[in-house]
Formats: sequence, structure tokens, C-alpha cells
Amino acid sequence: MRNKLVAFLLLSHVLLAHATDNDSISLSKNELISVVQNDAIANTELLSLIDSSKHEQNEKLDVAIFDVLEQSDELATVEPQTTRGSSTSNAYDDLIKTMPQPGNAEQNPRQKDELSTAVRKFAAMPRMRSAIVLIYDENGKQPLHSKNADVVAPIASITKLMTAMVVLDAKLPLDEEISISQFDVNRKKHSRSRMRTGMTLTRGELLKLALMASDNLSAAALARTYPGGTEAALAQMNLKARELGMSASRFMDPTGLNSGNVSTANDLVKMVRAANRYELIHQFTTSTSHTLERAGHRPLRFHNTNPLVRNASWDIGLSKTGYISEAGRCLVMEAKITEHPVIIVLLDSWGRNSRVGDANRVKKWMEKASIRGQNSQNM
Repeated sequence: MRNKLVAFLLLSHVLLAHATDNDSISLSKNELISVVQNDAIANTELLSLIDSSKHEQNEKLDVAIFDVLEQSDELATVEPQTTRGSSTSNAYDDLIKTMPQPGNAEQNPRQKDELSTAVRKFAAMPRMRSAIVLIYDENGKQPLHSKNADVVAPIASITKLMTAMVVLDAKLPLDEEISISQFDVNRKKHSRSRMRTGMTLTRGELLKLALMASDNLSAAALARTYPGGTEAALAQMNLKARELGMSASRFMDPTGLNSGNVSTANDLVKMVRAANRYELIHQFTTSTSHTLERAGHRPLRFHNTNPLVRNASWDIGLSKTGYISEAGRCLVMEAKITEHPVIIVLLDSWGRNSRVGDANRVKKWMEKASIRGQNSQNM
């Protein structure tokens, strides 16, 4: 309702401006729509309103979906979304239908190259609720925004990206069956898992559940069955970190439950870029769900711990969440926003849904800058 009232104020602004030039304010609905579409100020502001409304609704929907899913990292609770009727006139609705939608138009290479400049010039960075933030422009090889990007902090289940890389590097057979062992259970953290000791899965299924559902027993089993065992897997994880230039990172367990697993946002950009080159990691981290079929038992359905992979407005190439009390809620993603590849790192976010909210705020920020940058070129 607030957006519609603001939109009507914009309609009035354009109508009065038109009247000043024509000594008349007698316009049909279609004529008014045409005038607004050709008014640069109203056009930009209405696009911003459309964008804001879409993201507000998407974020509420994402949070509501996430609330009912059984997750390995956490369970979020939110108020159910209510729907209110509208008594405003059809002029607003018709105008919105005829306006170009943000993010749908294809960009040429020059527009892509100019996005970094547009972000800095045309849109103020929104207030972020994560303590550590880094938005990295993959085309320009530079940060678009950073906050505490060199601070060393626990990374929780973001760790599992490194676990997956060393397992895949070893070229172990993905169809080999592995049974969950009591040695895979973390006795200190008492972390939840829908898996049980004695259950047998293929290495490929364990890899998918570790990456998609952030299942800790799956990650522990992958490391335990690595050639030389868990200690050898950890040694390889730390070696790979050095090879990637992650000088401030350290891995002490394969799941992320150990708060000694630390890194910086700058280091995690390097890890995400490396992980994104693995097709299976891309596939598994962006899968929405996986059903585990077991003879004589009811199927177990697992869901992605990042609700944004179910949001059609996002184009995500890699995703991983994390949570332990020492790290807060964490999220790393590689995604395309307005066809522009970026890496998003959000660490130490203490609100239940703030990491998802921050990601949506980044997307909205970049889209708004892109729209205003294009409009400035056309004026």
C-alpha cells in the first residue's frame, strides 16, 4: 500500500508538470501512463518502487519457506505473511504492467563493464547486518564493497567447500558405499543430523548432503574415508588453502563445527572462486532438495540451507551457509546480478534471517545502480 501511495504522488507530479506545459490536466489513463513513461524522474523512481516491492515480497517468501524446512544448520522462525486488498485505482496497476522490469533487459559488454562505476556513483550501499561483508566484482577483479574484510573469524560450515574440493581432487569413486560411523559424531557440539550411524550412502550422496543440506555426519564421513583418514584430509585442506593464497585461513576439522576453522572474507573469495570451478560443487550447492531412499524406511527429504536457491529472481552459481554460535550465521555465494558475476561473503550475522536479508539488499543495491546508470546515459 505504501508503494502505491508513493506511486500516485509521482503520477500527480508528472500530471502537474504536464499541466504546466499544456494548461490542462485532462488526460486519459493511457495518456497519463504514456506521459509517466517518458518522464525520466518518474520512470527511475517507479522502477525503484517496482524493484523494492519485488524484493520485499521475495524476502518474506524466502523467510517463510525457510521457517518450515528442517535444516542442519538452523531453523528460522518468522511471522506469517499477510495479504491485504487494495482499493487504489487501475491506473497504478496498468502503469506497473507497462514499465520495463528490472534485470530483464540484456546488457551489452560495455554496460557490464560500467556496472562497477554505476554501483559507486548511483546507489548508496544499504545498511548491512553482517559484521563482515565483501562484495567482489569478478569481472573487475575488485571489491564493490567491503567491511572488515581482513578480520579473521570462524567460518562454520563454509568449511565444507574446502572438504568437498580435496575429496574431489583425490578422484575417489563417487559410487563407493560408505556407512556412517560413531566416529563421525561430534560429541562436543552435539550437532543435529537426520542421518544415523549405520546408514549407508554413496560418496556422491554424502558429498551432496554435506554441501546442500550442510549435514555434518556426511562431511565427517567423507574426511574419515579420505586416503590416510581425517588427519590426512585436514592436512590437504590446509595445503590447498596455502596454494590458493588463503594465508589467514586454518582448518581444524572437516565440518566447521570447530571454531578453530577460521578465515577472512578476502580469503573466502579465493576459496569460492576455486570451488566454483568444480561442476559437482556448483550442482550440489544450488540443488534445492534431495530425497534419500532407503529400503524398509520412509524416504528422507533434505533441503538446501540457503532459501535463495529456490528464488527464481536469483541466478546462483555456488552457495554455502554456515552456523555455529562462535561464528554467527554465515553465507557465501557466487551469483550473477544484472548479468554481472559477483561473489558475496557475509560472516557473523546474528539475526535469524539477516544473512538472507543482506544478500537481497546487495542484489537490490546493484540492480538499482544499474537502472539509474542506464537511465543517466539515456538522458
